[in-house]
Amino acid sequence: MSARPIATTRSTSGMPTPRLAVWWVIASEIVIFGGLLGSYIMHRIAHGAWAEHAANTNVYFGTTNTFVLLTSSLFAVLAHQAAERGEGKKAANLLYLVIGGGAIFLAIKATEWSMEISHGMTITANTFWSFYYTAAGIHALHVVAGMIIMLFVAQTAKRNEELHRVEIIGIYWHFVDVVWIFLFPLLYIAK
Repeated sequence: MSARPIATTRSTSGMPTPRLAVWWVIASEIVIFGGLLGSYIMHRIAHGAWAEHAANTNVYFGTTNTFVLLTSSLFAVLAHQAAERGEGKKAANLLYLVIGGGAIFLAIKATEWSMEISHGMTITANTFWSFYYTAAGIHALHVVAGMIIMLFVAQTAKRNEELHRVEIIGIYWHFVDVVWIFLFPLLYIAK
């Protein structure tokens, strides 16, 4: 009898159950972000005055955060490769770098928001800022969730246990990055 739950050892359609589960989670998240971004785009098209408000977003912060998230994704890929080779401690250390990237992203986002809020650009200022804070805030919550889960995965990986989870959290982290790749041009560049 196996000590591991059957849900982690069987596969569905040739795909391991944990991998299938994370793809289902991502599919549901695509619906959430897709609806939000679709609403944003439709509102943006209908309200040309939004360009004036969007011009107040800080492209420097947005670009820096894009670089930070893409770099953290590289570390996630390297962690997966280390896990595939059975190098749990190295995978864990790389996951800690990913978590660090998430922390840097959140620190930059907090600095950016505090500056914007101090200049009167709050969630209630107008519809653009409502969409901006909602979309970026939901994304930031996903970053936090990914960091927390990654911390647990890194702890087990460090003991060379459950190394398949490194790939699963990596898939989720890449999704978070892809969402940012859509948010960045819509919120910061499209004027």
